[in-house]
Amino acid sequence: MLRRLDLTAAGAADLRRLLPRARVDVRAAVEAVAPLVDDVAARGYAAARAATLRFDGVDVPEPRVPADVREAALRALDPAVRDALRESIRRARLVHEEQRRRTVEVQVVPGGTVTERWIPVRRVGVYVPGGLAVYPSSVVMNVVPAQVAGVDSIAVFTPAQKEFDGRPHPAILAACGLLAVDEVYAVGGAQAIALAAFGDPSRGVESVDVVTGPGNVYVAAAKRLVRGVVGIDAEAGPTEIAVLADASADPVHVAADLISQAEHDTLAASVLVTDSAQLADAVAGEVERQVALTKHADRVRAALSGEQSAIVMVRDLDQGLTVVDAYAPEHLEVITVDARRWAERVRNAGCIFVGPHAPVSLGDYCAGSNHVLPTGCTARHASGLSVQTFLKGVHLVEYTEQALSEVAVHVLALAEAEDLPAHGAAVASRLR
Repeated sequence: MLRRLDLTAAGAADLRRLLPRARVDVRAAVEAVAPLVDDVAARGYAAARAATLRFDGVDVPEPRVPADVREAALRALDPAVRDALRESIRRARLVHEEQRRRTVEVQVVPGGTVTERWIPVRRVGVYVPGGLAVYPSSVVMNVVPAQVAGVDSIAVFTPAQKEFDGRPHPAILAACGLLAVDEVYAVGGAQAIALAAFGDPSRGVESVDVVTGPGNVYVAAAKRLVRGVVGIDAEAGPTEIAVLADASADPVHVAADLISQAEHDTLAASVLVTDSAQLADAVAGEVERQVALTKHADRVRAALSGEQSAIVMVRDLDQGLTVVDAYAPEHLEVITVDARRWAERVRNAGCIFVGPHAPVSLGDYCAGSNHVLPTGCTARHASGLSVQTFLKGVHLVEYTEQALSEVAVHVLALAEAEDLPAHGAAVASRLR
């Protein structure tokens, strides 16, 4: 099922070309959804409603979910799930509270200071998908850092579900209730991103400043189209797991972790990077055994047999690190002897899970870390969702007349060098 890819003789320059990767054509999706995004921009919720009927097969006359529906979903929530969500929220708050940025004031010269303040955006739209699976945990991961950042207004957009009479999935509504989010819209897909970006005042839908949250390729395409109108967190692609493991790893655990990510989507990527042929053989056998026992076996089998998944053989762990950094996985597990030492040498990964008792599934729900992470090799330059996603750094510049006078000669020289004399004049007019 999992193909074997031997990179023991590969050079570092070849790795990006050789490594397995899902083929997701966002550009084609952009062409497909651009008319819809333009339609929502022009007609507001009427266009989004028509798209929901066309794609989801349900007509939703009013986009906002009524309070009584949200409250009923919270009351009906399984107590075990309620307790789990509360614990997930508690742990996420612990971690994200420590991400707060402090105001920094620097005295550049006597009488001249620059202060950096971190100001939250005013309003955020959170997208919570609802396709092959339901994701109340994504409500937690998006809303908690926004709340910690001090965002004033949070609106959740999530697909209308046929089986719930055009309402979102009750578990998502319940998660919103636990987080005191009272603005939830039964709109999904590209039309949800467009509606969040452009709003519809006639239907009480106010546009947002930033849109966050994972979704399919059409959601990613819509984010690309509205970027600039609003801020976005990322264009999330199919989920990825890479496991860097040596002979000390338990093949039962490794196989289970590869399968856990393959469960998301047929395009999900599951990659084992190892220098141990014995482990590779054992994991391949365990994957065959465990897939037959899992609920979503067809979906998992499609993901694991796809071109995006593989067992990658390397010469040693040093080459394994080079492979991992070239792959830049969304999730990376390091299951080796002295795992922390190897994990600290990794440069490119969305989140790193260290040792045999920190599986990715823990991070999906209750580690305290955030599970909205960079995909598609973007971990080379991007970070996961955090409090910083919702903050803007703003400088306050304060200079006395004396401090300005002392630096004026340099400002005038640079203004002349750039042939911008009015810049110099703006300073000279203030000098005695």
